[in-house]
Amino acid sequence: MKTTKNALQWPHGLIILIAVLILAPAAWAQKSSGSLAQSAPHRTQAKGDTMKIRLIVGKKTAVATLYDNATARDFGSMLPLSLTMNDYDTIERMSDLPLKLVTEGAPDGMTPVAGELTHYAPWGNLAIFIRPRTWSRNLLPLGKIDQGLDILSQPGPYNLRIERIEP
Repeated sequence: MKTTKNALQWPHGLIILIAVLILAPAAWAQKSSGSLAQSAPHRTQAKGDTMKIRLIVGKKTAVATLYDNATARDFGSMLPLSLTMNDYDTIERMSDLPLKLVTEGAPDGMTPVAGELTHYAPWGNLAIFIRPRTWSRNLLPLGKIDQGLDILSQPGPYNLRIERIEP
C-alpha cells in the first residue's frame, strides 16, 4: 500500500476528530431508531430470560411477556395471582397486589404505552394501560401484552387470574 508523506504528517488528534465527525451521526441514527425495549433499559427483553404469562378473564385469555428487570421478576415470583381489576382514569385497569414489589434499580418513572403492565410503587398496585399516558413518577415497567388487550380493556370491576406459561 502506498502512503503519501502528507497522510503520515497529519496530527493524530485531527484524524480522530474526523473519524468522530463521520461516524457519530451514523451511530446516533442507529440508536435513535431502536425499539422501545432498546431505548428504555428497564423494558429490556433479553432472549431466554423472559417470562410469558397468561391473563385470564372468564373464559378468555390474553398473553403477555414480562420485561427483564428486578421489579418484573419479583412480580413473576408472586404468580399465580387472582385479582379484581377496577377502572382508573379511563385509561388503565388496576388492582392492589398482596405485597409491594422491589424497586431497587428501577427508573424514576415511565411513559406507559397501551398494553403495558406496570407497578405503581407508592400504592403497591398493578396497572394495565389501555391507552398511553404521559410520564408518571414512580410508575415502573413490568411487561407488555402480546395479544388480547381487548379482553383486559373491558370496564371493571372484573376478576383476573394471572399465571405463568411454562416453557
